[in-house]
Amino acid sequence: MNIIAQTKELQPRAASRRGHILVHRVSVEFGEGAKARPAILDTSLEIRPREFVCLLGPSGCGKSTLLNCVAGYVRPSSGTVKVDGIIVDRPGPERGMVFQQYSLFPWKNVRENIAFGPLRAGRRRAQAMAIADHFLEMVGLSGFATRHPAELSGGMQQRVGIARALANYPSVLLMDEPFGALDSQTRAMMQENLLRIWSEFSTTVLFVTHDVDEAIFLADRILVMSASPGRIIADQDVPLARPRNPDISTDHRFIEIKKSCLATIRAESLRAFEQQNR
Repeated sequence: MNIIAQTKELQPRAASRRGHILVHRVSVEFGEGAKARPAILDTSLEIRPREFVCLLGPSGCGKSTLLNCVAGYVRPSSGTVKVDGIIVDRPGPERGMVFQQYSLFPWKNVRENIAFGPLRAGRRRAQAMAIADHFLEMVGLSGFATRHPAELSGGMQQRVGIARALANYPSVLLMDEPFGALDSQTRAMMQENLLRIWSEFSTTVLFVTHDVDEAIFLADRILVMSASPGRIIADQDVPLARPRNPDISTDHRFIEIKKSCLATIRAESLRAFEQQNR
């Protein structure tokens, strides 16, 4: 069997049985002593394998902090985060991360950026490059393998970022407002592209966004966080059929979910504003 064939038979199917996230009574404080500031307070949640879950909430509510706890970049002050039963205490290849800023190596070409993770994981160079080629095809950038990040548009750079995160075949994909810097047309295209990749790859996704429409379009469930210190105050199912297309935004269920989420976020934002002005 050649390298390309081996690449396509690596771990995506196994990933569909992994990716269980369990956050139990997590609190996070920044600072020490009298200057300590709680960012997340006694927060618990569970995400099932292959589920696509979006985190919504007012600005500064701790969405990214919670995501970074799952990623292993932030350690909880109390409580535990587990992925597939293993306590998270550091970053790991089973948890791929996509940031709002593209975070690509500017001195490496696209193919080398994607191959970086597999090479660090100990794969032979030929196999790592075959994996990179596979994911370049998946994100529609096969013709840009030798380009450098500065030669790509923002949307194309983010597609490279997604490909790089997937190249280690993670069971969990963590995304921190990955489309926030894109124009509306590119953003809509990226949302549809992400759903296609997710359906093919069968990984669990935890996606932070401030955009209610984006959350409803993408998610199986939406978790709404309170104003800081953040905690989960609403768990909203999104019972809309898949595959989804932009026309779904006129569905009466889409509109009702949007009204409910906006009302919850508005109430929390007003509460936070009143607290700041006391």
